[in-house]
Amino acid sequence: MSKISASARKEPKHLREDILNLGDEYFASVTDTTFIPGKTYIPCAGKVLDANDLRNLLDASLDMWLTTGRYCELFEAMLAKRFGLKHTRLTVSGSAANLLAFTTLTSWKLNDRRIKPGDEVITVAAGFPTTVAPIIQNQCIPVFVDVDIETANVNVERLEEAVGPKTKAIMLAHTLGNPFNLAAVSVIAKKHNLYLIEDCCDAFGATYQGRGVGSFGDIATLSFYPAHHITMGEGGAVLTNKKSLITLAESFRDWGRDCWCPPGMANTCEKRYEWKLGDLPYGYDHKFTFSHIGYNMKATDMQAAIGVSQLEKVDGFIAKRRENFAALTKAFKAEGLDEHFLLPQPTLDSDPSWFGYLLTVREGSKLERHKVTDYLDKNKVGTRLLFGGNLIRQPAFKEVNYRVVGDLKNTDLIMNNSFWIGVWPGIEEQRRHYMIDTFKKMIKEML
Repeated sequence: MSKISASARKEPKHLREDILNLGDEYFASVTDTTFIPGKTYIPCAGKVLDANDLRNLLDASLDMWLTTGRYCELFEAMLAKRFGLKHTRLTVSGSAANLLAFTTLTSWKLNDRRIKPGDEVITVAAGFPTTVAPIIQNQCIPVFVDVDIETANVNVERLEEAVGPKTKAIMLAHTLGNPFNLAAVSVIAKKHNLYLIEDCCDAFGATYQGRGVGSFGDIATLSFYPAHHITMGEGGAVLTNKKSLITLAESFRDWGRDCWCPPGMANTCEKRYEWKLGDLPYGYDHKFTFSHIGYNMKATDMQAAIGVSQLEKVDGFIAKRRENFAALTKAFKAEGLDEHFLLPQPTLDSDPSWFGYLLTVREGSKLERHKVTDYLDKNKVGTRLLFGGNLIRQPAFKEVNYRVVGDLKNTDLIMNNSFWIGVWPGIEEQRRHYMIDTFKKMIKEML
């Protein structure tokens, strides 16, 4: 093998640029967006990636900095600015973000305001299990109230009734990107001195009364799973305006340590060996002092690199989701399909950032939900149920200690009759027309 002379060798920065350019070329060579009606599957959710996403991923990988680094720091700053909040911390998933957000509020450092085992937290059973799981994992008691069938969000008229002497928080998701009634919920939270945790995992970019979701509560969460508005593969984030809460969230995320030095750094506090905490001896290394029973839930720089690129495109993604939602609504009404399905409705005073298009088979209709979803699946139109349906009917909740206020009539209706189809940006006009045509054909064949 011939040797390359020293003078012929490229500088590392030039080699890096060559690799990045080859990534662009590779991405173009493997990208195929061909749609064949009846042959190409239309998933209800998916990621939209381009050559810039791959370029960022390659750029981060060439650093060989395999944990949290420069891209994580940049992405956190960009996210905070995008949401109009002061603090963000990345983590490994939206579910992990929910766990960190809730567990943050159990810290002994919050004194009398901390959430303790046995305390109650108001939520809904119509949703994804990891909105509720952190309540149970922290030995607290979920208190379930019903939802409005039009919005699939919490019935605020039931909230006041659900508040009891042990109630410490309200933890709710903005269902399928449709904000819950933040005005009413915020009033009740403030009146009873309750924490409000906003699960925004499905609702990136949604607004309520002109203000972004995630900015109303004490702490909020996001998911960057490939199905969500932007993706970094796996990933999530905790957001807040409160320095005290983000410091606690970071502690629980980073092994439970008391130190707040970023990876690769030391002595940020400038008194690393001058602390006296717990029963440890004076001067015990602050980087190995642990104030919480924590986890390791840090994201990697390669994940964050994709997030940075995705965030630059998010406004276009959100606009496409809203466009698809509006087009589906118009088509369902024009074709008379709303005779058989309740159509999703935005919460009053909100501008949703739709995650999916929720359909509920009308009571009295001859259609059966399981036959509808089976038909759509066989005809290459993807569907999903509204996650766990009624969570208390799930086997995982068989031995969970919870409380229900009122009935869960609408939650059960959603469990039995509802499903959703996609509005994600990968669905363009041709796919949308095929989806509506498939629904029309199904109605003719089934009725």
